[in-house]
Amino acid sequence: MSMSTDMWTYREDTVAPGDAPRNVVGYGVEATDGSIGKVDDATYEVGSSHLVVDTGPWIFGKKVMLPAGVIQSVDHEAEKIMVDRSKDEIKNAPELDEAGLTDEGYRTRLGSYYDE
Repeated sequence: MSMSTDMWTYREDTVAPGDAPRNVVGYGVEATDGSIGKVDDATYEVGSSHLVVDTGPWIFGKKVMLPAGVIQSVDHEAEKIMVDRSKDEIKNAPELDEAGLTDEGYRTRLGSYYDE
């Protein structure tokens, strides 16, 4: 089963359609083995939804893009987002640069990476 498009779509029970993207900006992001940073930006475009996470000192101030499909759950009360990947998996993903935010090729590589 191909998940390439699903990888860029929020799971039904994580983010309600119509939630304003800024609702989760500033939320902490938790990998399966610990915190990876805070949400810097969130998009809700159909087929290309993702979070941009500011990792702070964890990866020397780098930002990472997480396809919506890796989000496991959102706890609005605790302002935390749980993703079903480890810190190493996230750290080893194709690196994000400013062009990557709009680069279709980058998104394709990233989607394939998380889809494995």
